[in-house]
This record gives sequence, C-alpha cells and structure tokens, in this order.
Amino acid sequence: MTSTVAGLTSLRLGTVDYLAAWDEQRRVHEAVVAGERPDTVLLLEHPDVYTAGKRTEPWDRPIDGTPVIDVDRGGKITWHGPGQLVGYPILKLPGADTGLPVDVVAFVRRTERLLLDVCAELGLHTAMLVEGRSGVWVPADERGPERKVAAIGIRVARGVTQHGFSINCDCDLAAYDRIVACGLRDVGVTSLSAELDRPVTTAEVLPIVERHLRTLLP
Repeated sequence: MTSTVAGLTSLRLGTVDYLAAWDEQRRVHEAVVAGERPDTVLLLEHPDVYTAGKRTEPWDRPIDGTPVIDVDRGGKITWHGPGQLVGYPILKLPGADTGLPVDVVAFVRRTERLLLDVCAELGLHTAMLVEGRSGVWVPADERGPERKVAAIGIRVARGVTQHGFSINCDCDLAAYDRIVACGLRDVGVTSLSAELDRPVTTAEVLPIVERHLRTLLP
C-alpha cells in the first residue's frame, strides 16, 4: 500500500526479510539521490534478526552463536522481529544538492519527535528522551530501570538518509536477552503493550506513524 503525506511517499511492505529490505533501501536511496523519486519511507516488519551497527563491540553480541548481520548504520547491536514496526526514511536532507554539510543531528531530533508523538497518541505519556542516548525511553519506576521503547539508527550518504527507527509494539522481549541491546547494560527494553498493559499491535501503530511522518520534514 502506498500513500503520500506532505509530499512524502509511505510504502507499507508487510513482513520483509532483513537483507531483502536492505537491498530495497539501497535501490530507493539511489533513486532519491538521483532525483528520480520523491522522499520515501518504508514501513515494515522483519522476521527475527539481529543487526549490528558500526559501534558494536564483541561483547555486545550473542554468546550462543546466534547469527548477526553487520550493517553500515550508526549505533550498536539490536533486534528486529515480529511485533516491532520498523521505519526506513529515505529523505534528501536540506543542503544535499549544494555540496555543503547536511544537519544530521536535526534529522535525528525530528525522528525522536515523531516517535514521542506516536507514543503520546497511544497513551504512553511518560515516553521521554535521555541525554546522551538515542531513541525513546520510559523512565525508571517500580517495574524496573529506564527502558527503551523505540530505537534510532541513521546513516546519511550523499545527503540522503538510510536505515531509521523501530518501535516495539507487541514483540517478544525475550529476544533481547541474548544481546546487550544498543551496548547498554544498565537499562532495559520494553514495548508499548508492556507499558500500556494492553495489546498494541503493529497494525494499530502503523497508521499513527504514517500520520506523523510529516514531522521528519524540516
């Protein structure tokens, strides 16, 4: 399914193998760089997979031999799988056509704002940012330490973004037990369903994310 929000094309791709989605990202990225297609966001789920960003340390990885795909995004290791909505914004940043440096940090801030707004619309009003740590978090409380509910990992090539964000909806959080998620040992990982004490499916979250995609635009 394809839709357009504020000139941004959104593609709902369903469940896609990680490597196939990575190939699609690169294909769309080339087209956006060349000016052959508009800014595009791929929205999908992956089968179970661990991916490791460029800052992943050996001790962050699974110790049981679970396969990990090394990728060219920022950040460390994370998990993708059923019950997690993934968004890959492939957007040309302001200044990309001038040869001047683009403002990657501003794009990350807009991505954080999108995720915070989605959480708030679903009723998770405690969602917050943590200084020095990417993604969207829930504060420490009687349930446990600070917990990440949405992750961000961005790469920019030739002024156009790749990779993006993920938000845990109703995924099996045991998948994070094999890794040091994002390289952080003193915090936890959570989901919208766990925090809101009700089932929150990717099907419910998907149209809400689409409505807020305009936040990604400067």
